[in-house]
Amino acid sequence: QEQLRKNKSFRRFKKLQETRPQFQGRKLEDLLPLPLQRLHQYKHFLRDLLENTGPDCAEHPKLAKAVKSVSKVSRWVQDIIHKRENSLQLLRVQKLLKGQKTQVLTPGRQYIREGWLLVVPSKGGELKRRMFFLFSDIFIATKPCHPLHPLNSNKMACQAVYPLHQCVVDKVFGHTQSQGGLLSLSFPHKTLLLMSSDQQDINDWYQSLTAAVR
Repeated sequence: QEQLRKNKSFRRFKKLQETRPQFQGRKLEDLLPLPLQRLHQYKHFLRDLLENTGPDCAEHPKLAKAVKSVSKVSRWVQDIIHKRENSLQLLRVQKLLKGQKTQVLTPGRQYIREGWLLVVPSKGGELKRRMFFLFSDIFIATKPCHPLHPLNSNKMACQAVYPLHQCVVDKVFGHTQSQGGLLSLSFPHKTLLLMSSDQQDINDWYQSLTAAVR
C-alpha cells in the first residue's frame, strides 16, 4: 500500500504484471494471503490422510512426521501474526495518549481491550465517563483532551495506571439479567467502581479483567 502510494514505477510494474494470464484477472492483494491459506489446507489435508491411513501401513510414520512438521510451521506463522497485531495495537494506543509519560510499548505486554465505562465516585457525586485500556499487566484510565486544544484535540490524557498483579475484581451487581452492572476493582491503596448500562459489556469487562489478573 505504501509503495503504491509513493512509487509510480512500482504501480506501473504491478499493473503490467497483473495483466498476465497466470494471474487470471486477480490483483496482487488477492494473491498475497494464498500461501498462508495453503499452509492451513495442507495441515488439514495431511491430518485427514493420517486418520484414514492404518497404523500398520508403511506410510503412516511419514505422514505423522509431516503432520507434526506442518503444524509446527503453522503455529510459528500464527505466533508471528499475533505478535505483529499486538505490536500495532500497542503503538496505536501509545500514539493516542497525550505526552510520553505513560509507556505503553513494553516487551511482553499484551493488548486485551478498550472501551468507555462510568467511574462511580467513592464519596458520591456525578458519574465520570472515562476511556479504559486493558493490557496483560496494567489497566489505564484516560479522558479526552479538550476538543479545541491545538495539538491534542484527538488524544486521550492518562489519569491513572493501575498494576494488575495486586488487583481483586468483584462483580457488585449485574449477576442477573438486569440493566447493566457494577464492577469493583480493589488495589492496595485504591478501590475503583466501574459501571455500565450494558449488561453484556459489563460481563465482557468482568471476564477480561479476571483473566488478565489471573
